[in-house]
Amino acid sequence: MDNNALMQQLVDELNQASDAYYNGRGELMTDYEWDAKFDQLRRLEEATGEVLPDSPTHKVSADTTAGQKEAHEYPALSLAKTKKRDDLAKWAEGRPIWLSWKLDGLTLVVTYDDGRLTKVVTRGDGHIGTNITHLAKAIDGIPQHVKAGGHLVVRGEAVISYDDFERFNLESDEEYANPRNLASGSLTLKDPAEVAKRHIHWIPFTLVHTDETIRSWGQRMDYLRKAGLGCVDHELIEQPTLEHITEVIDRWTLKVTNKQNPYPVDGLVITYDDTDYAATGSVTGHHATRAGYAFKWADESAETELEHIEWSCAASTISPVAVFKPVELEGTTVKRASLCNISECERLGIGDKGSKVEVIKANKIIPKVIRVVSAEGQLTIPAHCPVCGAPTEVTVSPASGTKTLHCTNKHCPAKQLKKFARFVSKEGMNVDGISEQTLQRFINLGWIKDYADIYHLPEHEQEIARLDGFKEKSASNIVKSVEKARHVEAHRLLYALCIPLCGQDVCKRLLSAYSLHDLVTVAANPQQPTLFAPKPEDLLATIPGIGPEKAGSFVKWFQDKANYDVFERLLQLITVEQQSTAATGDKCKDLTFVITGDVHHYKNRNELKAYIESQGGKVTGSVSKSTSFLINNDVNSTSGKNQKAHQYGTPIISEDEFIERFG
Repeated sequence: MDNNALMQQLVDELNQASDAYYNGRGELMTDYEWDAKFDQLRRLEEATGEVLPDSPTHKVSADTTAGQKEAHEYPALSLAKTKKRDDLAKWAEGRPIWLSWKLDGLTLVVTYDDGRLTKVVTRGDGHIGTNITHLAKAIDGIPQHVKAGGHLVVRGEAVISYDDFERFNLESDEEYANPRNLASGSLTLKDPAEVAKRHIHWIPFTLVHTDETIRSWGQRMDYLRKAGLGCVDHELIEQPTLEHITEVIDRWTLKVTNKQNPYPVDGLVITYDDTDYAATGSVTGHHATRAGYAFKWADESAETELEHIEWSCAASTISPVAVFKPVELEGTTVKRASLCNISECERLGIGDKGSKVEVIKANKIIPKVIRVVSAEGQLTIPAHCPVCGAPTEVTVSPASGTKTLHCTNKHCPAKQLKKFARFVSKEGMNVDGISEQTLQRFINLGWIKDYADIYHLPEHEQEIARLDGFKEKSASNIVKSVEKARHVEAHRLLYALCIPLCGQDVCKRLLSAYSLHDLVTVAANPQQPTLFAPKPEDLLATIPGIGPEKAGSFVKWFQDKANYDVFERLLQLITVEQQSTAATGDKCKDLTFVITGDVHHYKNRNELKAYIESQGGKVTGSVSKSTSFLINNDVNSTSGKNQKAHQYGTPIISEDEFIERFG
């Protein structure tokens, strides 16, 4: 194949992959493959001096989101990229620079006029995007009003955290390859309520325009924070020598490998602090030469041999997992990598045992098979669920065309993973050391079918110790945690049962009025003569904060024989204590608090929460208009909760300030 034909082939492959990637239709190639082909195309262009019209090296990849198209007031061009640190030092020219995350999401340009949101537009091709203002309320971090006058244009990244991504994949009928793909697919939806379920968060990274004169990039970020918008994490490098840049990059890279950053990133960005100087650059190809420079990590890959495909059942999908001979990547031993779904297996050409595969840790975090070097045999799709044995079925998503495998048994234990996770959570039975991923493995091994089985895990201690990723000590710790969790407060037990509409507050309110024994006995046996009215739900509904819907849900759950049997089996394995939940003071009366971050004076956040409730206050999990105070020892943090507090004008106080005012 001559150079021209090869270049055209690369252009076509890259553009098709970008189109799918930017529009939520599944991956046609991994980031690793895309970068390799992109670099190959760029080398060919430099060697031949020719650039084809549709070359991705000279245009911004576009989303094709349906909707009203709109020209950008200021072009949203992409950044030049490198994997060499000395390129960054050379570009900096000795001038003070800021380093920040290169967030891996979908760029949105948000405009405010006189403090009021006027439009939200996708980046599109950098010149024309799609107006999605109707979705703004469904995207966290885009307030309807800000504390800034005049005309304000802000560019930021719409991202989904790893936790929210994993939760969505567990609960959804289709599985997305990565948070970036889910974010882009979500913004093609028309219903804001559906978008809100994806927990998209918008994080500003550039103040494009303000009527005020601010010539420092760092001060422009401060301006965004004060306006109530928040901004991307950033750090100043006053003397950007290669040594200093390397030191900061290494430190930030460690945050990624240690999973300290909740959102996906695919590199770092450096920007001049002097915005006037940055604006003097020229536009070359599809980027401005001084607008910023992106650093991408060079992925470390390794070839290994496939040992088998494990089919892991979680929520509604049964996902293939490649289990291979251990390899060292990014300082850790990797033995497993999710293959996401059947479509991804077909794209890669995954075979059976003995196949040679190439593996990386995408963005230094997620193990990923990027290539099948040689395939042995063929992939066998199981006809029966590995957990319950029910028949399986392959479904095809009408939106993305993705093939996924499902268990047809709606009562399959694997579909109750989220309930088991709530059961062992700190707010529930507090079985420390058992994560959602660990629960999933135990369910797939057949050890957990209902809540009571969790208290039989000590019988599997030796088997747990032999599992990949476990040792005798970790198995012993799980046994100790299970034994410790045999003593539980009544309100924790009720919450752990996952009764619909019965959250922590509802459980406490119910138990503040009646004993656990009376509540359960009457709910499960409504005809039995008691001190209650003939209809227990009518009486429970009169408890402050309960109402007919929650009371009815509680009674209905216990009248289901299967649920009642689960509860009875549990009572044989645990000891339940019930303490009074009545307030003993009024220092926090009628106030609502949100607690975030680490605490120092109290043992943990639950102890602080207990104190607030004992003083007549209420603690919720998220900041809203009704929140009285946000307690955060890092009062200047750019976290989502702090940004929400600024948005609603909610005071942010440290633990010391809380004790001074309410202790």
